[in-house]
Amino acid sequence: MRRGLPANSPLSFTLISTCPEPWGGSEELWSGAAAALAGRGHRVSAFKTTLDESHPTVRRLKSLSCRVRNLPRLPLPQPVVTRSHLLKVAAHLTRRRPDLVVISQGDNYDGLHFGYLCRRLRLPYTLISQKATDHFWPQDRARKYRLQVYEGAERCFFVSEHNRRLTEDQNGAPLPNASVVRNPYLVPHDGPLPWPGGEEKCLRLACVARLFLLDKGQDILLRVLAREKWRTRGLHVSFYGRGVNHEGLVRLAERLGVRGVSFEGQTSDVPGIWKTHHALVLPSRAEGLPLSLVEAMMCGRTAVVTNVGGSSEVVEDRVTGFLCAPAEDSLDAALVEAWARRGELREMGRLAAARIRELVPPDPAGEFADTLEELAGKLAEAKRNSGGALRRPVDRPAVESLEGESRDG
Repeated sequence: MRRGLPANSPLSFTLISTCPEPWGGSEELWSGAAAALAGRGHRVSAFKTTLDESHPTVRRLKSLSCRVRNLPRLPLPQPVVTRSHLLKVAAHLTRRRPDLVVISQGDNYDGLHFGYLCRRLRLPYTLISQKATDHFWPQDRARKYRLQVYEGAERCFFVSEHNRRLTEDQNGAPLPNASVVRNPYLVPHDGPLPWPGGEEKCLRLACVARLFLLDKGQDILLRVLAREKWRTRGLHVSFYGRGVNHEGLVRLAERLGVRGVSFEGQTSDVPGIWKTHHALVLPSRAEGLPLSLVEAMMCGRTAVVTNVGGSSEVVEDRVTGFLCAPAEDSLDAALVEAWARRGELREMGRLAAARIRELVPPDPAGEFADTLEELAGKLAEAKRNSGGALRRPVDRPAVESLEGESRDG
């Protein structure tokens, strides 16, 4: 409950998503919280990179009077913030003066320019980081700028302790305003699915991930499956997902002569995957906390996953799943053990289902909305008690300054 404000006093929120894909698992948290806040009568608006107007969640937000605006994708491979990229958001923020700006990042740095903009406009903001990568560290010249944006946030939310600690290490300072949140998932919370059976004849694994090798590492898995021992065993791996490396993976499988694999494309029926598969296999090189891992465990399935991001925070090695390094020999050894213990996978999945329910709440988006509502309410009350803040025009010097910072960062 918001103390000091009338119960019917609406708050104003602006959410900004920098996820470069039309939609991904990292979108579920901010969009679910936005829907919850709008449903409570608050004023909510959003900016989404590579907006797909036809997406069901976007349509749902619009039905709740939450306007979602397109945010142009920054150029790759070296994104540089441009004035046109900022002025649209700056104009909105200056006009609306929201009680809280929520910036949802695909990783831990790709939305900091909007945090910097909020700092210059003297608007309170929070940061969500959906991934942190061990092999990417910011250059020294960018560290001060990035740390200032993190320290200037009202709260910094990470999806795993690993990501929080790594971001602190990369910036050389603790973040006392940081905490861990959980992403929503697309499977029921009430209990695991029935076991599909048949693992002694054919062990069916599902690799559920965006087809993006730099993060998800499906090429590592294909090279392991090309080894002679896997050609003669009753093992099938179904790849679910879409992405920029789809054709490359299909061609690699053909080139390596890999048997027992199929590319199933994208599906919204996540429980349908686990009705016919015995375990998840996820050979990622970088992660936050894999949504597909949480969903597999919720459905009562064990997993063979690389020990990156927050995977080891939810998987107990050799008890509820199998952890390995993101390397061919390590993944091969984990698959060998899972194959040898395939008669135990059902029990491991039962334990996984119980454990994940201890770690992930039934309604992560609703709980996150509660957190944002409480924080924004306190900020609005403090603003009211101090007499409010003057409206300011679009700070073009701030935008120009930010362009220079982004080139350094």
